[in-house]
Amino acid sequence: MELKLELQPEQGARLEFDAKQLQPFVQQLQLAGKLYLVFLDLELTETLPTERWISYDLQLKTSTGDWQNWRHWAEDLVYPGRDLPGFIIKPKVHSVLHGSCRKPHFSADDGLVRADQQLKDTTPEQWPSLLMLSGDQVYTDDVAAPTLYAIHQLIAKLDFADEELPCSTLSSAHELHSKTPFYYQREKLLPATEASYQVLKQLFQGAKKPVFTTDSAHNHLISMAEVFSMYLLVWSPAPWQGLDLQMPEGLLKSFSPARQKRCASYTQNLTEFKAGLGQVRRLMAHLPVAMIFDDHDITDDWNLTAEWEKTAYEHPFSRRIIGNALMGYLLFQGWGNAPEKIQELLPLCQHALNQPGTETHDECINSLLKFSEWHYSWPTQPPLLVLDTRTQRWRSETSLEKPSGLMDWESITELQQQLLGHDAVLLVSPAPVFGVKLIETIQRMFTSFGKPLMVDAENWMTHPGSAYALLNLFRHPKTPRNFVILSGDVHYSFVFQVKLRHKQQSPSIWQVTSSGLKNEFPHRLLAILDTANRWLYASKSPLNWFTKRRRMKITHHKPIGETKGRRLVNAAGIGLLELTTEGVPCKIQQLCSDGETVSFELEKGDDEMALDLSL
Repeated sequence: MELKLELQPEQGARLEFDAKQLQPFVQQLQLAGKLYLVFLDLELTETLPTERWISYDLQLKTSTGDWQNWRHWAEDLVYPGRDLPGFIIKPKVHSVLHGSCRKPHFSADDGLVRADQQLKDTTPEQWPSLLMLSGDQVYTDDVAAPTLYAIHQLIAKLDFADEELPCSTLSSAHELHSKTPFYYQREKLLPATEASYQVLKQLFQGAKKPVFTTDSAHNHLISMAEVFSMYLLVWSPAPWQGLDLQMPEGLLKSFSPARQKRCASYTQNLTEFKAGLGQVRRLMAHLPVAMIFDDHDITDDWNLTAEWEKTAYEHPFSRRIIGNALMGYLLFQGWGNAPEKIQELLPLCQHALNQPGTETHDECINSLLKFSEWHYSWPTQPPLLVLDTRTQRWRSETSLEKPSGLMDWESITELQQQLLGHDAVLLVSPAPVFGVKLIETIQRMFTSFGKPLMVDAENWMTHPGSAYALLNLFRHPKTPRNFVILSGDVHYSFVFQVKLRHKQQSPSIWQVTSSGLKNEFPHRLLAILDTANRWLYASKSPLNWFTKRRRMKITHHKPIGETKGRRLVNAAGIGLLELTTEGVPCKIQQLCSDGETVSFELEKGDDEMALDLSL
C-alpha cells in the first residue's frame, strides 16, 4: 500500500513526502481479507513549528492507481472554514480534555461529540494540547445484542480468517459468527468441567454488584474478528455503511420479553451513537490522542486478584479471550502512545493474524501477556506520565482472594525515578488515587468477606503495600511541587485537593476525575452515597481514624451552583482542565454530553473530610 503526505505549516515551507520517501516509515498489517492497518511513524529532519497551525493531506493509492485523500472517504473530516485537517503542536500544556468509560449502548449522549463541539466553537489557538482517554475506550465484556449483530455483519463483509477456539463446544469462530452466535449465552461455549466452571464465574457470570451496577458479560467478545470489528465500529461511521441494527424478528423472539425490550432501547441508543461518529473521527483527526487500557478494554475485573489471574490464564479459552482483547488494544490504541516500545510485538501479531487459532497465535498472546511496557510518558511541559495499573500488580501476600495493588514495588520505584527533576507533572491513573471514602470503605468490607469481585474493589488504598509506597512517593523530598492526577473509571466526576500534614513544604496534589464519556452511575444511589459520605466522614468524625490515607488533608471542591451540598457530578461528558504556567489547575470543568457545563469551585473548598489519619 502506497501513501504520500503533505504538511503545510502556517507561514512556513511546505513539506512533501512521496511514496518512496514514506516507505521506510510505513508498517502494514493485514487483519482480514479486506482490512488493513497502516502505521505511519515519520521521522523528520527538521522540527515542526510549535503553537502554529499545520495542515496535512494524507493520500492513499488505490488498486486502480488513483490517489485518494480525505475528501473520498470522510467528507466531514475538516472544520468549517478549513480546506484540510490539521493540528497544533503545544508542548506547554495549558489545557487537556480527558475522560473514560464509553459504552456505546448506554442511554446518555457521547462525551467525545461534545469535545468535537468544543473544538468547533473555539479557535485552534484555544484548543487543548491533547485528548487523554484514561480507560474503557471499548467494552469487550458488556456488549448489547444489536451491537454484536452489527459486529457479525461486519466480520462477513471484511472476510476474516477462521479461528479455532480452544476448549470450547464450538470448533471455530466461524460458527460463532454466523451459525450459532450465542447471544446472551456465551457461557455455554465452555464444556462442563471444574476448570470451565471457575472461568464461568470470573468472565461470564455477569455478577450482580449491589453497590454499583449489574454487569452483563453474556455477550462477551471472544474472537479476534469480534474485537477488531468492535474497534472499527466505535470510532468511525465508515464501517457502519450497509449494516443493520434491527435484529431479525425470529432471533428477537428467542429472547425473554425483558431482553426484547432492552434490545429495542439499545437499538435506539446505538442509532444515536452512530450518528455522532463523524464528529468523533474529526476530533481525533485534529488533536494528539493518548490512551491507556482499564479493565473493560480487556474484561471486567481484569487481574483484580491473584486468584482471578490463576483461573483466567490457566484455562486456554479465557486466556485466548484476554489475549485477543489485548491484541486489539495494542493495534488500535497502544501503538500510537509510544511506537518505539511496541515494535517488537508487531511481527508477532502479523504471524498470529496469518495463522489464527494455531500455536503461533498462542505464542503471540504469551508475549503480549508478558509485555511490561504498556506505561509511557510524553515530553510535554509538564510531562505526561501514564500509568499501567492493570498488568504490574502487587499481589497480596496473605491470600489469593484479596485484591492486588494497582502497581507493584518495581513499577512505583520506576515512577519515582521518572518524577525526579520536574517541578510539575500530569499523572494519569485510570482509577482515582484518592477516591470517595465511603465507597472505598464498602469495597473494603466486601473484600473482608472474601467478595472483592462483588464491588469492583479496585482502588489504591485496597492493598497496604501499594498504598504505602505510593503515598511515600508524594512525601519524597525531591518530588514535584505540583501533581495533577487525571482519572476516570468510577462513572462520576469530582475534584479533590490534597496536602500532606506535618510537612513544611507539601506538594500540591490535585485529583481530577472525569467519568464517563458515555456512562453514568445510578443517580439515586450516588446521591445517597454522596450525602452519607459527607455526614459519616465529617472533619471530626472518628471514622477518619480507620482510613489508610496517612496524615493528609483532603479538600473537596464542589461544583459551582450546587445547592444540595453534593460534591460528585453524575453526568456523562468529558473533562476540561486548564493549567497555569506552574502546572496548577486554574479551571476544571465537566463538559456534559447534553450541552451543559459544570465548573468546579477552585478558590476555596470544603474541608469537612480534612482530618485523614491512618492506623
